Amino acid sequence: MERTLALIKPDGVRRGLVGEVIGRLEKSGLSIVALKMMRLDAGQAEAHYRVHRGKPFYPMLLEHITSGPVVAAVCEGPAAVERLRELVGATDPALARPGTIRGDLGLDITQNVIHASDSPETAVSEIRLFFPEIGGARLVEAGAEP
Repeated sequence: MERTLALIKPDGVRRGLVGEVIGRLEKSGLSIVALKMMRLDAGQAEAHYRVHRGKPFYPMLLEHITSGPVVAAVCEGPAAVERLRELVGATDPALARPGTIRGDLGLDITQNVIHASDSPETAVSEIRLFFPEIGGARLVEAGAEP
């Protein structure tokens, strides 16, 4: 089994979409093995978006992700990273297919409701960032329990 991170962003929380998004994750066959609501501080936001440091939109990402609470979820299932990315859709909701979370619920490229890890390696580091209490490399081992 593979694990990945889903992060319902502040716009999704503000708009009352947490239940809708979690329901879609579960209906897709992914299992939620860890879940929490939290508010990111500047350091956590910078660590999460470090790959975008130096890009013109980086300050906007930090401002948005720290603007309110997020709901972080560890999702588990076969090919979890790929399955979640397909469910989430393109970053820009205007380009996302109908039926995807961003295609149906996203407002714009920043307020696009959800983040999903883009690779198994990224999933491990993001899960460590948001769920340090459930362990590191074990997260991608077959049959690992939190």
